[in-house]
Amino acid sequence: MDTFNQLIHADTPVLVDFYTDWCVPCRQMSDVLQQLKERRGEGVRVLRINVEKEPPIGAFYSVQSIPTLILFKNGRPLWRQNGYLDYSDLTRVIDMVLAQQNRLSYGSSPDREPHGG
Repeated sequence: MDTFNQLIHADTPVLVDFYTDWCVPCRQMSDVLQQLKERRGEGVRVLRINVEKEPPIGAFYSVQSIPTLILFKNGRPLWRQNGYLDYSDLTRVIDMVLAQQNRLSYGSSPDREPHGG
């Protein structure tokens, strides 16, 4: 679990896929994640955790259904999804979450209006 913690605490976003080998939607998700790796390169790291081989990690994050996807940045879970997402939906969500995170990191919020006259 130490290596897992080191990876998710990176500044680079890490998408963790909790899966099992026998799960059909998990196998379909694997293809989507491969596309993500190929198209996004190192912009988003992908980490797959087999919950049958690494039960403490799945238990720690309360993974109760598979596939479960969690997007981490700097050790913080930013987004979580149970079930299959196609490539288009997954990249749309990742882009939206990271854009929102970047706005919050720089002190602006979609709720705040600029001051001035």
